[in-house]
Amino acid sequence: MATDDVAQLADSLAKAGVEEGELSYKGQGQKLDDAQSVEEIVKEIQDFEGLQALRLEGNTVGVEAAQAIAKALENKSTFKQCYWSDMFTGRLRSEIPPALNSLGDALMLAGARLTVLDLSDNAFGPDGVKGIEKLLKSSTCHTLQELRLNNCGMGIGGGKILAASLTQCHKNSSAENCPLSLKVFVAGRNRLENDGAIALAQAFQLMGSLEEIHMPQNGINHPGVTALATAVQHNPNLRILNLNDNTFTDKGGIAMAQALKHLSNIQVINFGDCLVRPAGAIAIAETVSEGLPILKELNLSFCEITEEAALKVAQAVKHKDTLEKLDLNGNCLGEDGCKAVQDAMEEMNMGQRLGSLSDDEGEPEDDDEDEEDDEEDEEEDEEDVDEEEIEEEEEDDDGEEEEEEEEPKFSTPSSAPKPPDVSSFLSFPSPDKLLKLGDRRAYLIEQRVDVTDAMKTAEAFLKISSVYKDDNKEVKDAVLESVDALLKKAYSSPSFQGFSFVSSLLILLGLIKSEDKVKPVLVVPGHLQALEHVVQQDYFPKENVAVLEAFMSRNNKALDLCENARILLQSTLQSLKSQS
Repeated sequence: MATDDVAQLADSLAKAGVEEGELSYKGQGQKLDDAQSVEEIVKEIQDFEGLQALRLEGNTVGVEAAQAIAKALENKSTFKQCYWSDMFTGRLRSEIPPALNSLGDALMLAGARLTVLDLSDNAFGPDGVKGIEKLLKSSTCHTLQELRLNNCGMGIGGGKILAASLTQCHKNSSAENCPLSLKVFVAGRNRLENDGAIALAQAFQLMGSLEEIHMPQNGINHPGVTALATAVQHNPNLRILNLNDNTFTDKGGIAMAQALKHLSNIQVINFGDCLVRPAGAIAIAETVSEGLPILKELNLSFCEITEEAALKVAQAVKHKDTLEKLDLNGNCLGEDGCKAVQDAMEEMNMGQRLGSLSDDEGEPEDDDEDEEDDEEDEEEDEEDVDEEEIEEEEEDDDGEEEEEEEEPKFSTPSSAPKPPDVSSFLSFPSPDKLLKLGDRRAYLIEQRVDVTDAMKTAEAFLKISSVYKDDNKEVKDAVLESVDALLKKAYSSPSFQGFSFVSSLLILLGLIKSEDKVKPVLVVPGHLQALEHVVQQDYFPKENVAVLEAFMSRNNKALDLCENARILLQSTLQSLKSQS
């Protein structure tokens, strides 16, 4: 090949940065305002046979320029990957939605099937999300595997639009027998807060295919964290979970620790700067010690963890042969605590895997502020509960805490005794948690559940009844008392639709299919035993008995593990039906 030809080829490759099927203008800093400014780019797109990826990062694209590029993409049916981060620098926010709409419309017209959509570092806000809303709902995104929207300023509104779009995409793609199977989701620095995180959590739970979740610096507190914890349990292939710089508190830490028990494929956990506190750290340590066989990195830095909790975390990684790094920097260990953790890691021949402790905050001097914060959090959660009764419960808890000081309980931070945690029970039910709610458990639960929502009421009923124990009178009575209080309140509400509740119950039990692809629960005998009690109560409408009886009379694999309970419920229903 002639020298000039080699030089020309090298220049061409350097300009485009081409991999197979890829055309790249990455980092060229071009100011592309109108059609004339993109003539060369348009021609190269048009001439590129089998174009699969277009990189426009690091340029600034105006509306007219985007429309010209879009026109060139209209016949690129092989197109798969959009690397369009940081391409609106210096543009008015109002310019971005029409530019995105043009590009999205072109891809839909081409019949493209995207696998990667990267729009990170474009400060487009909620309006920018609207600019890709139609694209995300379309068949072009049924094959999407990576969605990267880091540092876009979406806010709560944008997060909700995004969640609704992903949910609709999953619904549409499922109808075509090719459900959306998103693997990578990146949305750090977006001010999603609790409402945005909760909306996205619902979409994550629906998809169940995620392998990486990156949502650092979003102002998410424990309600949002708890929602995400519920969602990740339904994504068993999750490998990376990065929620750095959000605010878990102990409640969020405990909820996430429980969720991690379902994630045997997790490799990287980044909860740095998340304020998990000692109780959250201890809960996470228990989960790590019991499972997570291929864990590579655990980051609990800057989380207000004390020496005792840090040592439990260190001991938890003892047999983690795949571990590459444990980060406990910036916590409250003190000089002696840092040495104790370092010694513990050295004794396990894992000293090299412990990150620096140079930014340790020292031993905590005063817990008063933390106690006040915890009490404020609890007041928000239990705002309908009488304040005097809360104070009495806190005094009782103080006595218990002093007796158990040497070995703090995983569900209560040693620095701040709290009222019973209803959200913890409803998120991860257990007989012990239900009993610990005390005599006021029924009231606390009915106040927490939105009984105007039939599906939420059915979910709560199944969570409570899942801990039913026929051979334990105390637990059995607590379950029945709680479901009675919940359903009495529900059926006495004018807006509550009883038939919708029964339908939701049948969907969750896996006895009928849902158009919204709701995942059924694993049916346990307690569900049917508690239901057998409920149908005999005065508050339960007799017209719903026949519906339940019809479904209980059918053979259904969902009830195979509960045959005796099913037979008893069926018999009771038949008896009630004959009486009416």
